[in-house]
Amino acid sequence: MKMVDAVNLKKYYITDTYEVHALDGVSLSVEDGEFLAVVGTSGSGKTTLLNMLGGLDVPTSGGVWIRGNSLKDMGGEERTIFRRRNIGFVFQQYNLVPVLSVYENIILPLRLDGAEVDENLLEELTQMLGIRDKLERLPETLSGGQQQRAAIARALLSKPAVILADEPTGNLDSVTSMEVVGLLRSCAARFHQTVVLVTHQEEVAQMADRIIRMEDGRICGADRGTPREQGGGNG
Repeated sequence: MKMVDAVNLKKYYITDTYEVHALDGVSLSVEDGEFLAVVGTSGSGKTTLLNMLGGLDVPTSGGVWIRGNSLKDMGGEERTIFRRRNIGFVFQQYNLVPVLSVYENIILPLRLDGAEVDENLLEELTQMLGIRDKLERLPETLSGGQQQRAAIARALLSKPAVILADEPTGNLDSVTSMEVVGLLRSCAARFHQTVVLVTHQEEVAQMADRIIRMEDGRICGADRGTPREQGGGNG
């Protein structure tokens, strides 16, 4: 079953002197439970694509469907609520609130949505990610790898159907990068979630089920990665 479906996405930026085709007719489907890596050099359009898939930006033309729901047909507030309830984001910069504890950071999206915190799931996630004993600490007291694990826990706690990760290992060394992506892969498989991960690191991309390669705003190739074992349900 298709979890994510993007059809003929275009994103053009027009200035006084030239027109930039950040995305130039990209069509892409991601199956339920798939771990997809999007690879490309800086400026290839991979982050723009991720922003479109997550409803963080609106395409010039084309559309995105998540679970059969059309993002372009939603109003701004409706899209924000849908995104908060169906999509988890992991960014390169972690985006943890410095004055909140790790625990408070992890539960923040649920609190903003007025939802109950599943403490059993939170315990399971933080145990899997190796940060169970760090919940009362402030983000600045953690290593980069630990902060990214907290960001992954935050993204997974709301049980989203889709996880979008934008260069999640960009600030980490190679060993920590592989550990973090391995944990993201394991957690997503455990809760049967679909992952789209943007990276410029080939060794990270190879951990995915499938690899899409981008250049000049277009998909220029695809490879198979390393198929993962499917986990249980996400409920």
